[in-house]
Amino acid sequence: MFPALETELKQQTLPDPYEDFMYHHLQYYGYFKAERGSLPNSATHQHVWKNNHRYLLSGSFGETADLIPDPLQKEKRLWPTCLSSAVHRQIEAENRDSLMLNSPLLKSRQLLHDDLGEVNSRLREPRDLFAFFSSSGPLQAPRWPIECEVIKENIHHIEWVPPQPEYFYQPTGNEKVPEIVGEEKGTVVYQLDSVPSEDSYFTSSRVGGKRGIIKELAVTLQGPEDNTLLFESRFESGNLQKAVRVNTYEYELTLRTDLYTNKHTQWFYFRVQNTRKDVTYRFTIVNLLKPKSLYTIGMKPLMYSQLDASTHSIGWRREGDEIRYYRNNTEDGQQPFYCLTWTIQFPHDQDTCFFAHFYPYTYTDLQCFLLSVANSPVQSQFCKLRTLCRSLAGNTVYLLTITNPARTPQEAAAKKAVVLTARVHPGESNGSWIMKGFLDFILSNSPDAQLLRDIFIFKVVPMLNPDGVIVGNYRCSLAGRDLNRHYKTILKESFPCIWHTRNMIKRLLEEREVLLYCDFHGHSRKNNIFLYGCNNNDRKFWLHERVFPLMLSKNAPDKFSFHSCNFKVQKCKEGTGRVVMWRMGILNSYTMESTFGGSTLGNKRDTHFTPEDLKSLGYHVCDTLLDFCDPDRTKFMQCLAELKELLQQEIHKKFKELGQDMDLEGSWSDISLSDIESSTSGSDSSLSDGLPVHLLNTADEGTQVRSLVREDPICCGATKPLHHNY
Repeated sequence: MFPALETELKQQTLPDPYEDFMYHHLQYYGYFKAERGSLPNSATHQHVWKNNHRYLLSGSFGETADLIPDPLQKEKRLWPTCLSSAVHRQIEAENRDSLMLNSPLLKSRQLLHDDLGEVNSRLREPRDLFAFFSSSGPLQAPRWPIECEVIKENIHHIEWVPPQPEYFYQPTGNEKVPEIVGEEKGTVVYQLDSVPSEDSYFTSSRVGGKRGIIKELAVTLQGPEDNTLLFESRFESGNLQKAVRVNTYEYELTLRTDLYTNKHTQWFYFRVQNTRKDVTYRFTIVNLLKPKSLYTIGMKPLMYSQLDASTHSIGWRREGDEIRYYRNNTEDGQQPFYCLTWTIQFPHDQDTCFFAHFYPYTYTDLQCFLLSVANSPVQSQFCKLRTLCRSLAGNTVYLLTITNPARTPQEAAAKKAVVLTARVHPGESNGSWIMKGFLDFILSNSPDAQLLRDIFIFKVVPMLNPDGVIVGNYRCSLAGRDLNRHYKTILKESFPCIWHTRNMIKRLLEEREVLLYCDFHGHSRKNNIFLYGCNNNDRKFWLHERVFPLMLSKNAPDKFSFHSCNFKVQKCKEGTGRVVMWRMGILNSYTMESTFGGSTLGNKRDTHFTPEDLKSLGYHVCDTLLDFCDPDRTKFMQCLAELKELLQQEIHKKFKELGQDMDLEGSWSDISLSDIESSTSGSDSSLSDGLPVHLLNTADEGTQVRSLVREDPICCGATKPLHHNY
């Protein structure tokens, strides 16, 4: 178009500032790995960057170069259930936009243009960095570590409410304890190859995971009479390492540990095909690590039949008989393993069925929900969707800001904030179902929801650890560490999701009061739903942190147990979200624990929780917020009086157990609450604390790691074995 000017521009050496920023951003998150000299210059290589801004760098399924265009058609094939018909309009708009930008006279791609090509003085918000996906655009395909093979099938399950309560399994005492045979005497019918272990660490990611042809890991059937089950788990949130056939209808299963660790086998989610009805199958998971489990007190596994879903609209249901959880005597000399065994009869011949520890809720499930919000002309007015940060693998961590527009600046400034997060532990999908219930209600047109949006600003991070969710981890991120021990970290690059969440809350506290923080979790050993909080030492607000949990127990008496709540702050929990936020000044800072099992309370006693039960708890959180903030303080003061009475009873009980007498008149409120409460017990996450795996592997190569250990508060206990609960 202008040859002389184009030649002059090619000779320029000064980089475009935005291009320089994007280079560092994309290189860090694994999108771009080329040499700096090969980065397209904003003036000389506009055809690469400007014709289509939706480039996926090092992220396609094919065996092509690192710089690969990512057309919307490919995304549409990947995510057919969530896309809008307006995609084509977006393509046309971008093509028109790119024509205006192709002129080398324009040195910035951030200027907006109208249809006549005139420059608008407003700058464009950086796309795909701070802004959420557009309401007409495709979802971001999940990015996997490059070692992970991923099948191309789109796994989808319907939601369904069982018509009858699903009661706990009642042990008979005659349940069989199968002897573990192993692959020496059995036949391996499924086994993952090249799974990242504790000897390796995360390096890079791409959409679709490992390059090349996806291997068929299941055995080849020898004919229609071959009744071998065909296993698969290489899909989003799936977890199964190996299956060994030890008898005609009996299989031993090995779960995959969290990637880049040798720990945390709890979450399972896998598929079986080639089923036979009217015969009894037995499955035994042989490498669980927790000594105690809800399976010992009646919890059943979940099963999903694809034929039942398609023909009868029946979804996940609790199934299983002869359920037994026991210690595996074939130890490897390092740590004891535990087994879960159950029997089952499939409902159909030649069916495709799934088993899971709990109702799955994947990263794609979240994105489909958020896309529906973005597409809603009503909800999008008071729910702003943004990118908080990118995970280690480059997956988007979403931040939702939910509030009604204020009429005046004074009204906006007076609003208090509420912060809610979920899925820091990826295998605790129950947290996502509670979050889904909360979002369904707060985004509704209910008068109570509108009132809450009028008086609060809600900051919501619905999935803190998308990488772990995608790969089917139970507890850790791709750093091989438990993120809920690293809220004090300064290692922004290793723990971006946690660092940015804490930083967001820190900024929020600088501009307004944060009334409540709550992080949604799951619990593997206790039934019901309960909260962990932090005892307040300020006598002015004595017991106030217990009011919200007590109110919640009154609003959901058949699900929420105040008796199971605990408010002791243990030293080993200093790096958790609730303790860090409490020390930052949030009085009402909680971890919500929801069981994988069910309820022992009221009308739901001895029944499993369904997704609807958990979603209803999300609604009760909203309901309780209104009670908690009611200008009429009658309910609040009644709860406070009840808490004092309960505490007096607890103190009497404590001293009676110690064989001591005490006059509680006048002085009982001076007793330290921490002396009364017992510590929360839980799982051993000692290998999930401290420095990320890739830094531990370089610890002997220099002094950088030692300086990081000194600087990063949470790393100081990296080598000390700790026992954690959530």
